[in-house]
Amino acid sequence: MQDTNSSPIFKTFLREGEEKTIRDITERTGFFTAEEVDIAEELAREHLQKGAKESGYFFVTAELNNETAGYTCYGPISGSFISYDLYWIVVAPCFQGKGFGKQLLQKTERLIQLSGGRNVYAETSSTALYAPTRAFYENNDFFKEAVLKDFYRFNDDKVIYVKKLYPET
Repeated sequence: MQDTNSSPIFKTFLREGEEKTIRDITERTGFFTAEEVDIAEELAREHLQKGAKESGYFFVTAELNNETAGYTCYGPISGSFISYDLYWIVVAPCFQGKGFGKQLLQKTERLIQLSGGRNVYAETSSTALYAPTRAFYENNDFFKEAVLKDFYRFNDDKVIYVKKLYPET
């Protein structure tokens, strides 16, 4: 059993082979379809092959006792000078509810700010399964910007959240 009272180590890069860890964590949450799990792994693979800047996929991972507790994947939105997408924020089931998601989000937001980003967009499903995800965003100062009806499938809307980041004074 992991000691989750220790402080995690945060990294802003992936090591070779870590795309499998990304896949495993994403799959174990039980939130994502097989296709979505494949996409998470593919983004990590592209990051490893091309690098963050060229691929457009930046990662932050949290490690505790040599185990990956979770990760974010984010990147600048093409055509915008100040907006970023938060593609993924995933915490391994055994680490959920212990503040790792919030810490990952804060580290990611700080990196976005340092890159000149001011808007962070996150999207999720409107289904009951994703109620904790929507609550997480709302509890971390994201606001609901738009709802695209029947986006994923009938009665499964895309909920788009945004968080405004302000320059340091």
